[in-house]
Amino acid sequence: MKERVVLIGGSGFVGNNMSKRLTFSEHPSIIPTRNQNQIAEIENKNLLVRGVHLPDFTPASLNEFFKTLTPEDVVINLIGILHSSKGTPYGPEFAHAHVEIPQMIMAAMKQYGLKRYIHMSALGADVNGPSMYLRSKGVAEEFVKKSELDWTIFRPSVIFGNNDNFINMFGKLQKYFPVMPLAGSKNLFQPVAVKDVSEAFIAAIAMPQTIHQSYDLAGPEVFTLAQIIQFAAKREGLKRPIIPLPAWMGYLQALVLENLPGPKIMSRDNVDSMKVPSVLAPNQPNALMDIFGITPTPLESLMK
Repeated sequence: MKERVVLIGGSGFVGNNMSKRLTFSEHPSIIPTRNQNQIAEIENKNLLVRGVHLPDFTPASLNEFFKTLTPEDVVINLIGILHSSKGTPYGPEFAHAHVEIPQMIMAAMKQYGLKRYIHMSALGADVNGPSMYLRSKGVAEEFVKKSELDWTIFRPSVIFGNNDNFINMFGKLQKYFPVMPLAGSKNLFQPVAVKDVSEAFIAAIAMPQTIHQSYDLAGPEVFTLAQIIQFAAKREGLKRPIIPLPAWMGYLQALVLENLPGPKIMSRDNVDSMKVPSVLAPNQPNALMDIFGITPTPLESLMK
């Protein structure tokens, strides 16, 4: 039997894809969830997945959970959020999700003798980054690197897939607007497929050479934000003209969007994050191919 994998954050977009691929790879997995009613849904997917109720992310709850594990278990942490209230150097929601929860996970691992930890970060994460999101992700990376665990960090560009919250969001928005006013239209991204990200995480489990390494993950092509918006429209059978906005209007647009009722679409912090190109550095090898032997999936695959 292959290593058992604890998939923290396993009920989200990336987690759902990774859970399926763990099963394809014959890895048993455990997915903690705060929603006790979700356990049956998780376990009905296949026989190799077990759902566990984790009521909250506190040291006490995590210790209760981790004492049921074995030192051979692998922990993958996928927890991440895109929005937070203001704070310095980042808001409390970012602090909890991106910094405090990883610290609690790593502390519980050490207490119960687990060693292998694989961490989801983000391309552009930096303790001195221009956004709260990137700063909180950067601080988390520093804590991971200082741990005594057998860690691996993955830093993907924006992740796409059939059910992603990025391409689909822009596609839905354009159904309601005859034109698309857009700040940061020339900002750069190198979108990476969720299946490629999942396969890299899973491959790393059996690759001891990935321990104490950090990998940037990106797709085969670089796009401007405007090109991604145009692709999202094309996918919905639409064609919308894009009106580039100056930076100050972009902040105003984000201010309006972040205060609309319902799920938050965009925030000023997102605009700050996009100041950093989410692409591989010039002449940087693509780890998907060079390390993991994965041929990066093009964004155009979403049209199939």
